[in-house]
Amino acid sequence: MAGKAQYEDLVRQFSAFGAVKRELGRILPSDCPSGSAAVLTLLGRHGDMRMSKLAELLAVDMSVTSRHVAHVVERGWIERSPDPADKRSRILRLTPEGAAQLDELSERTTQLLAHRLSDWTDDEVGQLTRLMARLRASFDDCRLPAPRSAAPPVAEQSTRTPAITT
Repeated sequence: MAGKAQYEDLVRQFSAFGAVKRELGRILPSDCPSGSAAVLTLLGRHGDMRMSKLAELLAVDMSVTSRHVAHVVERGWIERSPDPADKRSRILRLTPEGAAQLDELSERTTQLLAHRLSDWTDDEVGQLTRLMARLRASFDDCRLPAPRSAAPPVAEQSTRTPAITT
């Protein structure tokens, strides 16, 4: 198991990763903020779904999800239709315009990453991808409380690296 110093360095890297996220955000079209891009990406990856499933995948509450969905519906990128299994619910699906917008987002992101990582080997990019997927999988069910042994002792809390702020 990694030591405390390694975890502290990892937290610092997470904080610094905010610069990467900001640059990725800057390449988004002005009418497609990151929340809208996330909605399009999830619908593109997982297909049609209910709003509750989208909120779960976004890991945000329904009110935030509703705002994101309203934004993309207004632009014609997704549509809401009655759920045949439950007429009170709506199914969200990408429109052809939404699929085109998602393709544009993917192209912009791919070009940026290809440019910024041009001096990386294919193996290094693959390793980063695998490790990020593994890290994400470690946090897949974030509703579960952290194991008690994972919390640092009280005496150490004053010296640990602050939480990530992005």
